This record gives sequence, C-alpha cells and structure tokens, in this order.
Amino acid sequence: MQPGHIYVAEQEGVNVIKMVGDVRLTLCISFDKFIKHMFAEDDFASVVFDLRQAEAIDSTTLGLMAKISIICQDQFHIIPVVISPDEGINRLLESMGFDDIFEIVRSANPNLDCSDELPLETLEEHATKAKVLEAHKILMSLNENNRREFRDLVECLEQN
Repeated sequence: MQPGHIYVAEQEGVNVIKMVGDVRLTLCISFDKFIKHMFAEDDFASVVFDLRQAEAIDSTTLGLMAKISIICQDQFHIIPVVISPDEGINRLLESMGFDDIFEIVRSANPNLDCSDELPLETLEEHATKAKVLEAHKILMSLNENNRREFRDLVECLEQN
C-alpha cells in the first residue's frame, strides 16, 4: 500500500478533497487545519471527496470526514458528495453510516483536479490524541453500531 496523501483544491466555493493511498491519522492535524480554513472562507459552497485512488482510510480520517458533513448540513444545509467506485471502500463507508450523511457516487467518471497537497505535520502527542478522540466521538454520534465499536477506545483515550 502506498503512503497516504490528501490533496485539496477550491474553485468558486467548491472544495475538492482527494485522498490517495493509505490515509491515516498522521495527516489528521493538517486535515483538521484545512477543515477550519475551508469553512472560514466567505465563498464556501460545497465539498466533494474524491476517493478514487484511496486504498484505505482509518477511523480518525473517517471521523474528520463526518465532521465536515455534519458542519455542512448544520450550517449550510448541504450534503457533501463522496466519489468512490471501490466496493471495499464503499462497504467501509456504509458500515460507518456514511450513506446517511453523504451522497455516495460510485462512478469513476468525474475529472477533478487537485494539486495542493496537505503537509505531513509533526504530531504532538496531546494534539493527536485530541483529534483522535474528537474524530471517534463524531463517528459514535452517527449510529449505535459505531457507538459500540468505538466506546472502549474513546473511554481509554478519555482516561489517559
């Protein structure tokens, strides 16, 4: 599996987030900074996730994706789009309840250009733990299955 990368682009308020390879928590700090920046833009209109080249996505990254969807729905009354033709990735998304909070497009046709790569930032233990905790609490809020799946992890992180 190739190391994970997140590329971003914005045009007329439409933000494209392209995930490539094995996307893991090592990118969570820069991804979360991007999320804050994206929603602070005056012309924000929508979000499209391009997962056509994603090989794997960890639960912390999934939690940050869910955060984006929740903010989009609560503040902008829009549902983000996920483009993913990969059945394995789609099963993962559905198991997390993402089919309830995203429009999942299984086609591989759209031509989306993303050239700006989010940097791999040095992970400070406290900041990383906080992001992992936040992401998993968000996933737990989506459905009972996720609540059961991540309860022990969240309790462990909260105790330490």
